[in-house]
Amino acid sequence: MNTDRRNFLRGVGASLSLPVFETFLPGTAAAAEGGKLATTASGMPLRTAFLYKPNGVNIDKWTVTGTGADYQFNKTQEPFAKYKSDIHLFSKFEHQNGTSGGDGGGDHARANASFLTGARPRKTAGADIKLGVSVDQVIARNIGDLTRLSSLELSCDGVRKSGVCDSGYSCAYQFNLSWRSDVTPMTPEYNPRHVFERLFGTGSKEERQKGFALRNEQQRSILDFVMEDARILNKQLGRNDQHKLDEYMTGVREIENRIVKAEKFGLADAGEMAMPDGVPGSYEDHIRLMMDLLVLAFETDSTRVASFLLAHDGSNRSFKEIGVPDGHHTISHHRKDPELMEKLAKIDYFYSQQLAYFLERLKSKKDADGKTLLHNSMIVWGSGLADPDRHRHEDLPILVAGQGGGTIKTGIHTDLGQDTPMSNLFLSVMDRVGVKEERFGDSTGRVGQLG
Repeated sequence: MNTDRRNFLRGVGASLSLPVFETFLPGTAAAAEGGKLATTASGMPLRTAFLYKPNGVNIDKWTVTGTGADYQFNKTQEPFAKYKSDIHLFSKFEHQNGTSGGDGGGDHARANASFLTGARPRKTAGADIKLGVSVDQVIARNIGDLTRLSSLELSCDGVRKSGVCDSGYSCAYQFNLSWRSDVTPMTPEYNPRHVFERLFGTGSKEERQKGFALRNEQQRSILDFVMEDARILNKQLGRNDQHKLDEYMTGVREIENRIVKAEKFGLADAGEMAMPDGVPGSYEDHIRLMMDLLVLAFETDSTRVASFLLAHDGSNRSFKEIGVPDGHHTISHHRKDPELMEKLAKIDYFYSQQLAYFLERLKSKKDADGKTLLHNSMIVWGSGLADPDRHRHEDLPILVAGQGGGTIKTGIHTDLGQDTPMSNLFLSVMDRVGVKEERFGDSTGRVGQLG
């Protein structure tokens, strides 16, 4: 084998590990191509987002009174009470695969890992991680070609793909919400500046236009060279090496497909939003800036599916700004101590304020059909734990916001009556974007009460 050739391929492989290009198509044109897939009855893009808050809730301040349209919010829901008509609150969703199941400790890792997958993570701190495909990625596989970005993954935590975290579980389970395959997490972005650059590029609009054309031309030249080089190299390789090269070229072809999408969908326009400087010093500012970017990504139809890990389960972040200097995880094991429970309720209230902000931003934007962005969205908000003191994985605090383009009942509280896999909800969500699956995770059916 020619050493120079091998080094060349290795070098190009590194250079191809790039973000997709900063372009997208306005929603109406993409909707026309996709027909009814991932669109509302009026032809508008149907957006789906999954947001995760860590460490469960103070159950006493979360549990609501009543069912149907006459239910009464509890203390924790006060910040988003004015959006009651846009919310469907649920009781009795569970994730059995978040429980021990004979694997001992590690409830925070399992809560995080099972939330969007409905699967049980293999207990390992090594490289042999194994989980399942998350619901957002099932959707992305089916509708990702309608937008410039197949999906968007966000977090306010740093990135961790390895190491030991909760009770012998790999950190990959706790710091990643979205999973492309049972062994491959979708690494979220936590720096708002990088999210902006991925969506819209850098520099002025004119500079982005020039850079867009130049990048496409350069990448095409590289790909043409690599393809020809690989064809020649393939003849010199044994069967195993040919298989390795084929895996590599699969990645190359994915980059090529991204270039095709970039050229097809045009250049993104950030409107009035300026490029963020980086990660804000305030946690609340960080969350809200990421939410602003997510709303803008939906508004411009840059993507139709996203996940946002506000913080990993087991996070011990302190909240001095709201008068709670203690660590969140430490407080969550309150042992019914009234002082600790009140501090936990304050943190829950803080997170509800962030949800209220997100809903307000979505509701302030109008689609071409005259409906709000919130109306034409499905927002799943919740946690993989209920009572964190007891590590309860049943009766999870879950709500769905937005009307899904008119397919979701809102303004009501549904008590499912018995423990129900949250995977059932995901099947119902997938139905609404035209993705038909018989099973997902540990599902046993669908949630007819959704709409």
